[in-house]
Amino acid sequence: MEIRRATTVGELVAGRHLYDSPARPEWAERFLAAPGHLMLIAYVEGAPVGFVSGIEMLHPDKGVEMCLYELSVDEPYRRRGIGRALSEALAEIARERGCYDMWVGVDTDNDPALATYRAAGARDEGHFAMLTWEFSTP
Repeated sequence: MEIRRATTVGELVAGRHLYDSPARPEWAERFLAAPGHLMLIAYVEGAPVGFVSGIEMLHPDKGVEMCLYELSVDEPYRRRGIGRALSEALAEIARERGCYDMWVGVDTDNDPALATYRAAGARDEGHFAMLTWEFSTP
């Protein structure tokens, strides 16, 4: 397995089977151009089998932290340590960039995700509620 940072629209679109919805080239281009946005892709024999996306978040009184925005591993490649390796790779980049921490929102009943993040060094910080505002998508 090899983990590389995605730097082209083609790399992002090639992993479309890993996303919740089809990738749009114009959104992929915007993602790559946005400061602090990054995606790492795991490859097995040259094919994308997983990804993790991260977003640096900056606040005037806290500095920079990394949000692990999304993690996905293709079904046939799960339970092989790929999710953990992707999470660890993102954490390493966060450290290199001077982030004071990295966090992820995860459903409390998503045992596979919780196990993956804990194996990669995350610790529980208690209960967390995520509230959303939904807007229509163009």
